[in-house]
Amino acid sequence: MITALILIPIVIAALFLLTPEGFGLVIIAISGLAGWEWAQFIGWHSQGKRIATGVGFAALLLLMQLSISDFYHLIDIPMIKNGLWAGLVWWIAAILLVISYPNSANLWKNSVILKLLFGILTLIPFYCGMMVLRTLDYSINAYTGAWWLLYVMLLVWAADSGAYAFGRLMGKHKMAPKVSPGKTLEGLVGGLITAGIVSWLFTHFAPISNVPNHLLLISGVVVVVSVFGDLVESMFKRVSGIKDSSHLIPGHGGILDRIDSLTAAIPVFAGLVFLVSSGFQL
Repeated sequence: MITALILIPIVIAALFLLTPEGFGLVIIAISGLAGWEWAQFIGWHSQGKRIATGVGFAALLLLMQLSISDFYHLIDIPMIKNGLWAGLVWWIAAILLVISYPNSANLWKNSVILKLLFGILTLIPFYCGMMVLRTLDYSINAYTGAWWLLYVMLLVWAADSGAYAFGRLMGKHKMAPKVSPGKTLEGLVGGLITAGIVSWLFTHFAPISNVPNHLLLISGVVVVVSVFGDLVESMFKRVSGIKDSSHLIPGHGGILDRIDSLTAAIPVFAGLVFLVSSGFQL
């Protein structure tokens, strides 16, 4: 709880106070640490290989950011748009891998290339989604994108809390027992209910003027995908034989343990809104 009380204000400050460039650098740093942790999933346990992996992820994202000349129209940049499409495709595939686990693990558990590719498909769309949402309508109102990013985060946090509460109270039907025995279908329903309440409250009380079409439907899909984001990391940890991705955050495990749901929720929300739906009606 102490760690959470420290981290939450820092996250909110980064959302609302940093410039797009500065915010991007923070996401790159977080992704670099996540890449350092992902190296264990690949099978690279030596500190040298883990550091090289983290630096490699950060360097790749930094090169992407340095190539951006216009931060106010990111969705029009092919690199960013393709990153979001890749994220949508990857999370469909990742959900199928979880559903068919442990049989699906035979397809990738011995392949360094595939496990590295899975990391790339997790972290690059995450960066693209974070940046597209943060810079939404930035030239008109610098805080619009920050509010929408906060919305997705609140959805994920509410769904996680609701799933935990409903699962403890009435959970009977396991959702993916071979990956994460604690998750139940009753918990998923509870998470959807609490996320729906958050969605209603946000659209009525947050200082926003443009709401995407089909927001409730998109939000429901995002909540379900965020649950699978958690399950995907659990699957990789189970195959790798590790409990926490690291011990960087006291009481919380590693970076991936904290952002696993967001790595799915952020690019899927951005992809559904900008690529599949009709945007933010701007």
